[in-house]
Amino acid sequence: MDGQDSGDTKQSTADMTQFVQTLLQQMQSRFQTMSDSINALDEMGERINELEQSINDLRTEMGAEGGGSPSPSPLSTSKKPDAKPEEPSSAE
Repeated sequence: MDGQDSGDTKQSTADMTQFVQTLLQQMQSRFQTMSDSINALDEMGERINELEQSINDLRTEMGAEGGGSPSPSPLSTSKKPDAKPEEPSSAE
């Protein structure tokens, strides 16, 4: 019986070793994927910062060339200044 117990122990150890190796490989793969994603986000953040700086530089240039403050953006002029909200009538 000792021979069979020794064989079972060796097989159990081999199975556990294989399981741990597979688990470590999966963890490494997932870590690499996450690391790649973080690097992509960092690069995107840097590009956004560069774009914001370029926009600010253009605004500054436009303001300096116009001799005054830069003109408002189209988004800020889209509201009609004459439009007044309707007020409920108090004649009821």
